[in-house]
This record gives sequence, C-alpha cells and structure tokens, in this order.
Amino acid sequence: MEGAAAAAMNKDLCIHSWPGSYYLQSEKRWVYGKLSLTPYQLTFTSDKEGLILTSFKLSGITGIKKETSSFIFSSLTVLVGGSEKHWFSSLQPNRTVVFNVIEHFWRAQLLSSEVEADPRPMSKGRELINLASSSQQRLGDTAKVLHHQGEQFDRIMKGLDKIESDLDVANRLLTELESPPWWPFSSRLRKQEVKNKPESLPSSQAFGKDGLILIVPILYSQGPDPNLKQGTLAILCSGLEIRDSNEQLVHKYRREDVDDIKVQNPYEIVVRQRFIGKPDISFTLQSARMTDVISIVEIQYSKKVQFKEDLLGLFRPEDSSVSENLGMGSSIWNAATGFLDRVMHPASASGGQMSQQVCEQTVSEAEAQELRQILRKLKSIALDTEAELERQNEVLDVIGSSTDQATSRINTSHRRIRKLL
Repeated sequence: MEGAAAAAMNKDLCIHSWPGSYYLQSEKRWVYGKLSLTPYQLTFTSDKEGLILTSFKLSGITGIKKETSSFIFSSLTVLVGGSEKHWFSSLQPNRTVVFNVIEHFWRAQLLSSEVEADPRPMSKGRELINLASSSQQRLGDTAKVLHHQGEQFDRIMKGLDKIESDLDVANRLLTELESPPWWPFSSRLRKQEVKNKPESLPSSQAFGKDGLILIVPILYSQGPDPNLKQGTLAILCSGLEIRDSNEQLVHKYRREDVDDIKVQNPYEIVVRQRFIGKPDISFTLQSARMTDVISIVEIQYSKKVQFKEDLLGLFRPEDSSVSENLGMGSSIWNAATGFLDRVMHPASASGGQMSQQVCEQTVSEAEAQELRQILRKLKSIALDTEAELERQNEVLDVIGSSTDQATSRINTSHRRIRKLL
C-alpha cells in the first residue's frame, strides 16, 4: 500500500549527515567518515572502505554528552545500553550543532508514544487503523484552524459594526458643521455628540489574541547559517512565531509576510519572506514533529507551501481539495463500512481468486470495531467542519457587502469634508 511505502521511506530517510571521525575501540585509532541520522537510527560509515563501523537505534541510547578526548580535542560521546560508549570527534560544522540535532530527535523518540514497527508484516487491519487515525488527526487540525478562522471573522464583524457606528457619528457631526451659523440646534447637538461618543477600543481588544494552534520544539537557523539552535515554533492564526530555548522571541512572521514555505523533507522546512533591495528573511526549521506542522501550514498557507516531487506522494497522495473531501463525509462512511463488512465476511465473495484476495485482507473483530469508532469520529468532524465552512461563507458575504457599504460612506464623508475646507 502507499501508506506502507511512505512509512518505509520515512523510516529510512537520512535527516542529517556530518563529516567527522569515530574512535574504533578494536584497533585503538580514529577513522574518518560520515555520521548519519535517520528518524530511528544513528550510523557511522568510513570514507575509504565505505563500511558501516557502528549503527544503533535512537531508542537504545541512554545518554549523549560533550566531552574531550586526550584533554584537548572536543568530542561527542553516545552511551548505548548503559555501558557501550561511542566517541565521535572532528564533527563539522561543529560539535554543538551535531549535539543539538541528535539530542532533539533522540528525546522525541523517547517521548513518542508510538511503538516501533514489528519486523513481521503489519496486518491489513492495523494498516487501515493507522491510515484512519492519521486522517482523523489531520482533519482535526483542519477543524481547529477553521474554528480560529471563524473567531477572526466574528471579530471582523464586530469591527465593522463599530465602523458603522463611528460613521453615523461622523455623519451627524458633518451635518452640524454644514448647517448655517444661525441654526439653533447646532450647539446642543455638539454637546450631545461629545457626551454620547463611544470610547474607542484598543486594537488588541478589537481583534483579540493571535489564536494559538500548536507549539512544537524545533531546531532553527537563520539564512545560510548552518548552526542549528534549540527553540520552539508557535503556529498562530495570525502567523508563525520562533522563540529560542529561553522563550525569547527570535522572529515573528505575520501571516501576510510569509511568501513561501519549502518542505525539504518530512522533518525540515524553510520559511521565507522576500524583500526588494535587501536580503530576504528566511529560517530553516527542523523538528521530529514537523509532519504535524506541515499538515497545519498546508491548510493555512496552501499555495505558498512547496513540496519536492519525491515528497508529493507522502503528503499529497490524492489530488483532491479539502472542501471536496468534507462534502463526501457520508459516502466515505458508507464505503468504509461496506469494506469492513466484506473483509469481516470473506466467504460471501464470489470466485476462488477473489475469495483468496479478500481472505488476505481479513481483519480481526477488535480491529474492525476500533476502525468503526475512528470512522464515526471522522464523519462527525467532517460534518461539523462542513457546517462551519458554510457558516463562514455566509459571514464572508456579509463582510464583503458591509465593507463595500463602509467604503462608500467613507468616500462620501471625505467629499463633504473637502467642501468644508
């Protein structure tokens, strides 16, 4: 299946590789080569022979330290299994960068709730459950973004109502100014307007908070700088916020500032803001949870997200829009339920070849029940999201007409003011 192939590609993907040296205990010497990191493994390969001198799983690491060899050379030590110690030195661009990257993915592996894949082939039912769970998580992220977007629309409507109220006040004041000096009600009108003039709200209250969606630990570097530093990435409805390990703000991209987001691999993206006449502001971001980030920014920034061709099959297996998928909630449920019935009762299939093929896809009763529960939640989220989209479409129509009306009234007020000058 495409999901299994994508998982295998994701598991074997080389996240980083660094030139360096490894201390070979058996021969008591340093060997030059390349240290490579995958999502689940750390490997050192020699330059001359191309042999793998050492390789161990991240889950087997019990400690990573910065040390010195012979009291002079800076080294990186990795403790495996509590007693097996590996020495790495001469790492480029420097030891600190390598340490930050390895420690980040090692800690993510320890904190991950996922169980390592069994060497035996995964059952068909488990594959279906994993696919459905991934779809549920992604649709849940979509619903969360839409919810915050709906709150922004509501705040815009309140702002437009305030603009209408202010325009009414401006209209009455202009009418007073346009009245002749002998008009008896002018002074009374002025006093009444000053008394009843509503207090203006601060912009922070008018538009509310930024709307936090997700925070993930990251490794970041700005521009061409190869030195990756530890920090956090906050995904907001209003943009992206990068902070260092001390929670100090490094940079904030407003939503309209982001010109493109390039997905280099499932663990690395590059965010850029273009400028004319001065350098662009770009940040390279890496994280073990980058797939969660990509699933959200792909919705928020859609056309600005760029994937490499070899990653399209991983992140966009089907060329279908979100709205089309949301509109097919019932059909997805019916198709999935029908499929479950077929795999739970393979004897009803006609033909020897077809019966054998369905038997190979049989899932257990427990797996089928778990899949049904996930699909029920998936259908509920899809229907709620579809209803929210319809509501937001109606609100957008109201916002459009209200904006046009406010623009027309403002232009009219400007003309009246110019006549008074």
